[in-house]
Amino acid sequence: MLESFTSVRVRYAETDAMGIVHHATYPVWMELGRSDFLRQQGQSYAEWERQGVLMSVAEIFVKFRAPARYDEVVQVRTQLLEANRRKVVFGYEITREGTRLVEGRTVHVVTGRDGRARTLPDDLFALVKAAVRP
Repeated sequence: MLESFTSVRVRYAETDAMGIVHHATYPVWMELGRSDFLRQQGQSYAEWERQGVLMSVAEIFVKFRAPARYDEVVQVRTQLLEANRRKVVFGYEITREGTRLVEGRTVHVVTGRDGRARTLPDDLFALVKAAVRP
């Protein structure tokens, strides 16, 4: 199963008044995981953008299970759940020392710089299709 792991040390600025990671931080960590995942497959998202291919976020789902706190190290596990020429779906699990903190999913539609829907070119489609979780 293809997956990537990204380690993140919680910064003080990412915590709220209760001393836990603010809920808005998790999508940022998911983006880090997604970027690392694509880079691991052999092509960074920056390269996609240079080709005029963007993945616009259409949906984001986050299920909170346990809090993370300042200075802890968390792991973002990223997998590609689904891919076709117009849509790509990533799954995430964020853990701390084996404890599941968050489960998440993002759905992306393929667009051009003009914001209009388009399809993945053959080379990028082959790359994501090969990386989809069996």
